[in-house]
Amino acid sequence: MQYFEKSGNDLIFRGNGETLMISPWGENSLRVRSCMLSDIENGIGALLEREPSECEIVIDGHHASIQNGKLRAELTAKRWDYGVHISFKNSDGKLLLQEITSGGAMHRRARQFKPLQGGSFRLKASFIPEAGEKIYGMGQYQQEIMDLKGCSLELAQRNTQASVPFYISSIGYGFLWNNPAIGEVHFGTNETWWVAEQTKQLDYWITAGDTPAKIERAYATATGKTPMMPEHGLGFWQCKLRYYNQEQVLNIAREYKKRNIPLDVLVIDFYHWFRCGDWKFDAEYFPDPKAMVQELHDMGIEPMVSFWPVVDERSENYHEMKQLGLLVKNIAGIVDVQKTFNGSNVFMDPTNPRTREYVWNKVKENYASLGIRAFWLDEAEPSFQTYDFEQYRYHAGTVAEIGNIYPREYARLFYEGLRSSGQEDVISLIRCAWAGSQRYGALVWSGDIHSTYEDFRRQICAGIHMGLSGIPWWTTDIGGFSGGNIEDPAFRELLVRWFQFGTFCPVMRLHGDRKPFAPIVNKAGESREHTGADNEVWSYGDENYPILVKFIKIRELIRDYTRSLMAAAHEKGDPVIRALFYEFPADKACWDVTDQYMFGPDILVAPICHRGAMSRAVYLPEGARWTHAGTGEIFEGGKSYEIDAPIDTLPIFLRDGKQDYLIGRI
Repeated sequence: MQYFEKSGNDLIFRGNGETLMISPWGENSLRVRSCMLSDIENGIGALLEREPSECEIVIDGHHASIQNGKLRAELTAKRWDYGVHISFKNSDGKLLLQEITSGGAMHRRARQFKPLQGGSFRLKASFIPEAGEKIYGMGQYQQEIMDLKGCSLELAQRNTQASVPFYISSIGYGFLWNNPAIGEVHFGTNETWWVAEQTKQLDYWITAGDTPAKIERAYATATGKTPMMPEHGLGFWQCKLRYYNQEQVLNIAREYKKRNIPLDVLVIDFYHWFRCGDWKFDAEYFPDPKAMVQELHDMGIEPMVSFWPVVDERSENYHEMKQLGLLVKNIAGIVDVQKTFNGSNVFMDPTNPRTREYVWNKVKENYASLGIRAFWLDEAEPSFQTYDFEQYRYHAGTVAEIGNIYPREYARLFYEGLRSSGQEDVISLIRCAWAGSQRYGALVWSGDIHSTYEDFRRQICAGIHMGLSGIPWWTTDIGGFSGGNIEDPAFRELLVRWFQFGTFCPVMRLHGDRKPFAPIVNKAGESREHTGADNEVWSYGDENYPILVKFIKIRELIRDYTRSLMAAAHEKGDPVIRALFYEFPADKACWDVTDQYMFGPDILVAPICHRGAMSRAVYLPEGARWTHAGTGEIFEGGKSYEIDAPIDTLPIFLRDGKQDYLIGRI
């Protein structure tokens, strides 16, 4: 009986209606696909087309193996149930991951396809993890947890949650669930389960590497590297909810210039338009946007404008887009209402190439023609009113089957549009991501988080995990988005501490919906979105103003260093915010630290993230000597120290004396 066959560089198994294919896909990496009663498809996952590569395939009766560099898959056909069992080992023969067995009389299946109406399946893939394994990555989840072992995660996009289903294992491999279906994953101590609620095939990718950096770089090569960060991404960004008219925008820019405070980007937030889906400036509040953009450019400031993918049924583009089939469809019912926010709204569908062309032409006419080349892509999950994913359908398929690609295709729309207009380095601030978003210039921010220390601490974990998930451009609303009153001393303290953290993030951006705020009514008597309280660095008291300015100038001091980190992200796939173990994998203590990180290879950051704290414990990794950037004192690695941190500073340590220009500046 023939169980296996070799087709080029692919190893194929067939059994009882299932076709399983394992293919070399990048250095030291394999792609596994399986389908039931159909042919293997390439799919719309995250992987780029594979480069030609050599591998070793051996077939011996009901055993077979395929080896690509340091990764080997061993397969055993199971005669009694027509199935196959797969295990993965590195070049030393160490077991990395294996599928579950049948369990004897339990007759379990590692790849369980349950038929659904319409020809697709509910898929569950089950694996046995190795004891003591630690897991990191998977995108952005709002929790203060580093090691994800024991966690259950929803594979779906929400405001503040970005599902990027790639993880790095402490035992030497990386794993991508290359399936954009809505689902879940359970990293149990006994088993790992991946579930896709609706799909046509199983699809995952696995790579072996001696260090986290080698694993990360293999993943970046397989899914795409980020572009080079534009120069205006390296400095300070000013933002608030919201600069509601042209004069307010220009007055803020002029004030920064008057005070000689460096400012790279000034953001014009939502409802600078009249109706969602108009995608242009409201002439009542922005009578001459071209002149506004020109003045900002003359000051050396890059304007960024907010874009929402929702289309109000009263907007000027709604009826044409509905006629042309460019909107997300409700599966049932005659009314397509997906978000009720200042009207009844439907989302555009960026998975449709015709939508991407149509929308970019509007953006080009109404924004790019004015000189605007940076965009804030909000509502990118998209944020359906109730997140009932099964109710909606995209051009590329049902949301249940492919929904997680929405933010990637949204970023793609602007990336391809800007590139077609001649722009080389593209950056788009966006509220969500999936695997591969990085190749379209996605700068992910962590969404509408609250102004609390608990949320602050969660962002440290989120930033580390996102970097390990292959999304090196990541940031937060400094101070949190909602709940902050600018007159509250407790919030002012939080904002200062968050601002210090933001200095050592990939992008330093001050934003938030601050209180108290005043209503805005237009000439027709219609209520508009409020402007929010002031949120500039001079808005938080005379005692805090010099601290905030000090850290903006520190950001300028490290500009060359930050640029080198962006080059490493672009060329190699290295994260900007790095877990301690990324640089020090041999130090076991580094795998458990949740509230410190490396900003690139040389700068260790230990944010002050508890209310009223004026010191904190800092672990300095083994294998380096560490210089306190504030005092110049030298510390040995491999130990924890209690470090003073009054309100105007935070613990920053320099590896082996590098970046010594910071000594005494922090």
